[in-house]
Amino acid sequence: MVLALEFEKPVAALDAEIAALAGNAHQEAERARAEAKRDGLLAKIYSGLTPWQKTLVARHPTRPRFLAIVESQFTEFTPLAGDRAFGEDPAIIGGPARFRGNPVMLIGQEKGHDTASRVARNFGMALPEGYRKAARLVELASRLGLPVVTIVDTPGAFPGIGAEERGQAEAIARATEACLQAKVPVVSAIIGEGMSGGALGLAAANRVLMLEHAVYAVISPEGCASILWRDSGKAAEAAEAMRITAGDLFKLGVIDEVVAEPVGGAHRAPALAMQTLGDAIARALDGMQGETADALKAGRRARFLAFSQAA
Repeated sequence: MVLALEFEKPVAALDAEIAALAGNAHQEAERARAEAKRDGLLAKIYSGLTPWQKTLVARHPTRPRFLAIVESQFTEFTPLAGDRAFGEDPAIIGGPARFRGNPVMLIGQEKGHDTASRVARNFGMALPEGYRKAARLVELASRLGLPVVTIVDTPGAFPGIGAEERGQAEAIARATEACLQAKVPVVSAIIGEGMSGGALGLAAANRVLMLEHAVYAVISPEGCASILWRDSGKAAEAAEAMRITAGDLFKLGVIDEVVAEPVGGAHRAPALAMQTLGDAIARALDGMQGETADALKAGRRARFLAFSQAA
């Protein structure tokens, strides 16, 4: 059964009922009615999610992560390690791959799927080494003429003392600059959390896609609430005010496409969600075929300058 969020508890009760009826031929009609009721309730709940509820969906522990998307939508992925300065960061993974037969440079943030992998990946919170590695791979992609695809899913860059001592802000700036200066198409997909500069370091792209229930902001709702009201318990109010949802950001022109998720979120039908995301990435890349390096760079520059005009 799918792990239920607090607002999904009525759905969880129906899921349990459906599971109990499974395999009983005499109760097929009853099970079908329960499934129809469950599906209708899911559609009703998910059509009216608040920004805070969307944040909880974006953080769902069984939501598709970067490595799952790689396995589903890419082939011949060859991860390249190290920043050529200090070490390797497992929170950011990248290297050449094939996407629907075509070579690309693929870079993404991986949160992990269980306790051990989450600890190993530092919960997707990258170190300076990760951002320097990302910058290195984007620059390599420019030299080789490979389009860049980035997958963003992070609660933010790691804020520890060691990371700051090794130049966290400078490393994020380098990754952002590399994306902005790339001579090839850059497509970024925000699949879960896209928080702070830790997300922007991989999202300075020509086309930015965002899954329907992902969130993207300069700070987490809890962080915003702690600063504004000195009370992280007001995270729901902060999420409402920050306009962090895909729908809000599309209206503001910050992202280019809202990628629909299956009813009930990507965690309920991950294979379908990943296929839909792959189709969106393909459309974005196809739309930039034939553009010159100068045009691609100018487009990214114009995109970010236009943010100051967003209402």
